Amino acid sequence: MDFGHTNTRTTIAACFAGALVMLFLAVPRHSHAVDLELQSVGARLQIGEKSHVIGALQPESFHEYDVVANFKLPWEHRFQSGWVARTRLLTHAGVLKGQNQSALVAVAIPALVFGRQDGGVMVDTGLGLALLSRHRFALQDFGGPLQFALTLGVEVPLHRHFAAAYRFMHYSDAGFYAPGTIGADMHMVELLYRF
Repeated sequence: MDFGHTNTRTTIAACFAGALVMLFLAVPRHSHAVDLELQSVGARLQIGEKSHVIGALQPESFHEYDVVANFKLPWEHRFQSGWVARTRLLTHAGVLKGQNQSALVAVAIPALVFGRQDGGVMVDTGLGLALLSRHRFALQDFGGPLQFALTLGVEVPLHRHFAAAYRFMHYSDAGFYAPGTIGADMHMVELLYRF
């Protein structure tokens, strides 16, 4: 078995387990439910190029451009210190471009968010699913159309309802389609309008 491939599966499994533990910790006995509501919308684009995917060498460079919609999920816990842990659903749809080919991509990720109750800096992490309209590119095969999507983001307010964010995205099939498939890593910036 390929060493990089094993690292990818181990990393995703560890992140998934960590996300589950954080979700359980974020929903203590004092949490309360609120209605599902649209929290922010925006646009996202990739910055730079990445030649290594978590645990492996990425044979092809990819660029992604998305529209983003984030929804508040009905669990949160407020701490006396002024911090809050909450859940939200991160969704985006856009275009993933390889060297000569493009794919439509749609992603939904339940995420755990830590931030200030006053709406300041927020950090989120989550694991969800991505659907690609094409999974074979010129130099790279993702393995299949359904991929795991792992993310980590930092969001900062700019002015009034506007915010900017940095987001790391990782797509991988974690070896479920076939051994030796490789995903993609993206470093992205977002411009968001908060409701």
